[in-house]
Amino acid sequence: MIIRTIDFFDLKQIADSGQCFRMAPLIGQEGDGFRIISRGRLLDVFQQKRTFSFHCSEEDMPYWEEYFDLKTDYGKIAASAALEDTYLQKAALFGSGIRILRQEPWEMIITFIISQQKTIPKIKESVELLSRTYGKKLSCAGHTFYAFPSPEELSSASLDELLSLKLGYRAKYIYHICQDAISGRLDLHSLSSMDYFQAMDYLTGFYGIGRKVADCICLFGLHHINAFPIDTWIQKILLREYYQPLYEAIPKKHLYQKIVRDHFSCYEGFAGVMQQYIFYYERYSSSHHSLL
Repeated sequence: MIIRTIDFFDLKQIADSGQCFRMAPLIGQEGDGFRIISRGRLLDVFQQKRTFSFHCSEEDMPYWEEYFDLKTDYGKIAASAALEDTYLQKAALFGSGIRILRQEPWEMIITFIISQQKTIPKIKESVELLSRTYGKKLSCAGHTFYAFPSPEELSSASLDELLSLKLGYRAKYIYHICQDAISGRLDLHSLSSMDYFQAMDYLTGFYGIGRKVADCICLFGLHHINAFPIDTWIQKILLREYYQPLYEAIPKKHLYQKIVRDHFSCYEGFAGVMQQYIFYYERYSSSHHSLL
């Protein structure tokens, strides 16, 4: 077990921020925590205020440091919210323990294809079922778990088999993206070396991946933390907090990107963190939860 004291790091806030669907809650002597599965690894981690207990070896700790992005100064990011933007200031303070996880790109591609028109509990259920059905069965410290299936493993599923997992219309998207990955049309190695704009252009060229899903893949799988995913929740918030009369003539399909450019371009390089503060604030703040 490895003990660390870390500022601006809150496991529950991260788990509830809509970016990771393989964090299962735990209760232990070291406090409340989570069991996390990533790239075939398993971690139990517990939190008591600013103190964290990582149940892993010294050899594995660098992986989890990178996974949780622990070397980035999120205190500086949270403090950068513009003084005149009182809404964002409140959101950054409320969600100041959020960090952008460095997750596996292939897992994020499938996860956020699944996420379309699904609630967070249903996404978690689908991701876990895919892993148990097609992923490798592994063990760690006496615990059995399932890795997220690789493209090769998941491509063994027929469209009918995917449909039987209650994936609905998303099944055909997953089926096609698996075939693209196996054929080489989807080059995951090249994707990981692309900048944000290249990755967005590349990802949106695949069946079933629109701009919002591509932004989520970029933010949570490729660590392009300038990505700013816009779903219907974020659209409502942008209109409520940032809409101005000068936007009246802008077509709806361009409106939200215009608002983001106008109000979040000052956070160049980490606008996606601000998006996460907003998402979490709206989801859990007692004064705003009725919106969602």
